[in-house]
Amino acid sequence: MSSVVESRKVRLGLAENLPQFLLLMLVNALVGGMVGLERTVVPLIGAEEFRLTSTTLIASFIVSFGVVKAFTNLVTGHFADLYGRKRLLILGWLVALPVPFIVMWAPAWSWIVVANALLGVSQGLTWSTTVIMKIDLVGPRSRGLAVGLNEFAGYFALAVTAFASGYIAQRYGLRPAPFYIGIVYGVLGLALSILVVRDTRGHVQLEAAHHPSLAQSLSFREVFRRTTIGDRNLFAASQAGLVNNLNDGMSWGIFPLYFAAFGLNVERIGILKAAYPAVWSILQTITGPLSDRWGRKGLIVSGMWVQAIGLFLTAASSQFSGWLIGSLLLGVGTAMVYPSLLAVVSDVAHPSWRARALSVYRFWRDLGYAIGALSAGLIADFFGLRWAIVVIAVVTFVSGAVVGLVMKEHRDP
Repeated sequence: MSSVVESRKVRLGLAENLPQFLLLMLVNALVGGMVGLERTVVPLIGAEEFRLTSTTLIASFIVSFGVVKAFTNLVTGHFADLYGRKRLLILGWLVALPVPFIVMWAPAWSWIVVANALLGVSQGLTWSTTVIMKIDLVGPRSRGLAVGLNEFAGYFALAVTAFASGYIAQRYGLRPAPFYIGIVYGVLGLALSILVVRDTRGHVQLEAAHHPSLAQSLSFREVFRRTTIGDRNLFAASQAGLVNNLNDGMSWGIFPLYFAAFGLNVERIGILKAAYPAVWSILQTITGPLSDRWGRKGLIVSGMWVQAIGLFLTAASSQFSGWLIGSLLLGVGTAMVYPSLLAVVSDVAHPSWRARALSVYRFWRDLGYAIGALSAGLIADFFGLRWAIVVIAVVTFVSGAVVGLVMKEHRDP
C-alpha cells in the first residue's frame, strides 16, 4: 500500500517535474559559469603575468583540472547511489568556494594549478550530479531532451562568463576583477543546493520497478568494464567523449595563445572563446530532442566530423573572420555530439547501474581535457601552435569514423 502511495507522489516526465528541472538548470548554469571564468583569462595570466614561455606549462592548469575531474566523475555515480544526489551537489559547491579567491591572489603559477584541481573536484561532483538528476526526473522517453537542456544551461553560462571575463579583463586587468563573478556563482549555487534542490532517488526506484528488463546487480568493476570496452555502444561513446573533450582541452589552452600571437586583444579573444560554447549550448536544445527521434549515431558521427572541419579552418586562418567561422563550426559539431553521447549511455545502462555507467563515461570523457591540453602543449612547444590544432583535428575525424564502424543504433522498446 505504501509503495502505491509513493508511486502517486513520484512521477517521471519533464512536465511532471518542471519546477525542479528548471531549478537544476539554474544550478548547472552556475556550475558552467565557474568554468567559463577560466576559458579566456587564465592562459593569458600564465603568459603575461607569470611570464611562462612553455605552452605545456601553461596548459598544466587544464591537466590538473581534467585529471581530477575525471577521477571525481568515476566515483560520483557510486556515491550518488549510496548517499543520494543532493549531498554530493552540496559537497561540490563547498569545494568550489575557495577557487576564485585562490586564482585572484595566487603568488605563483602552482597555486593556480591547485585551484584548478579543486575546480575539477567541484565540477565532477556538481555537473555529474545535475545531469544524473535530470535524467532521473524525466524517465526513458526524454533523455536526449533532458541532457540537451542540462548542457545548454551549463555551456551557455560558460560562454557568457567567458565573454564577460574577457570584457572585464580588457578594462580592469587580468586579476582580480574578472573573478568576482565566481564568488557570486559559488555562494548562490551552494544556497540553492542546500535550500531548494530535492533528491531524485525516488524517481530512480520508480523507473527501475517498471523497466522492461530485469534489474541487474553489477559490481563497479563490471560496470567499468562494460562502459569502457565490454559493450560496443558504450565503448564507442566513451572514446568519442574522450576525443570530444580532448579537442576542447586543446582549444581551452591553445586558442587564447594562438589568437594572441596574431595581436588579438583580450576582449576579441573573449568573443571567440564565447562563440564556440554559446553555439554549442543553444543548439543542444535542438539536437538533444532530435537524438530522441532520429537516433544517436548519425548525429555523433557527423558532429565529430564538423568539429574536425572547424579545427582545420581555425588552423588555416590568420584573421578574425576565419577563426570565428571555425569556432562556430566547432560549436555546431559539439552540440550534435555532446547530448547524444550522454543519451547513448543512458539508453544502454539499466537504471540500477546507470549513474555508475554515466560516471565511467564521464571519467573517460573528461580525461580528454588533460590528454588534449598536455599533448597539444607538447606539440606546440616542438612544432608550433598551428600544428597542435591540426593534429587534434585529425584525431577528432578518426574518432567519428570509429563511431560509424562500431556503434549500433539503440532504441527503447
